[in-house]
Amino acid sequence: MFFNKAIIIGNVTRDPEMKALPSGAKVTSLSIATNRVWKDQSGAKKEQTDFHNVVVFGRQAETVAQYVKKGSMLMVEGRIQTRSWDGADGKKNYRTEIVADRVQFGPRTGATGAGTTVAGSQDPQSNSPSNKEPESIEYPMEDINSEDIPF
Repeated sequence: MFFNKAIIIGNVTRDPEMKALPSGAKVTSLSIATNRVWKDQSGAKKEQTDFHNVVVFGRQAETVAQYVKKGSMLMVEGRIQTRSWDGADGKKNYRTEIVADRVQFGPRTGATGAGTTVAGSQDPQSNSPSNKEPESIEYPMEDINSEDIPF
């Protein structure tokens, strides 16, 4: 069995570009940045940013082009595909991209209105400010036994 699935959550690095294929189908291309933070052996904090090319087809392409802007947060679920073509200089070019099956919009930054919450705002029904400490999660201290995993 083979499996090709990619799921990324990140910020859009440029405004999406929508085009039409000769068949009339809409296609939107965009780029999403994801970050990874870790500590190296010496304890120093390291950060790496990766940029992912994303392609969206059909009605979903129109929706993405209409509502998504640079800086928007998106979750993209799809498959990884590498295309190749011959360049004008005769050199073979390659591009690896995620062909989106599903795109989910993240929170709208700076938006106010029904159903949205702005960071730092206070619920009018509550008397406590929204910047309080989140409750901590208690994780079990026991080791995980690989034989207990059901797959």
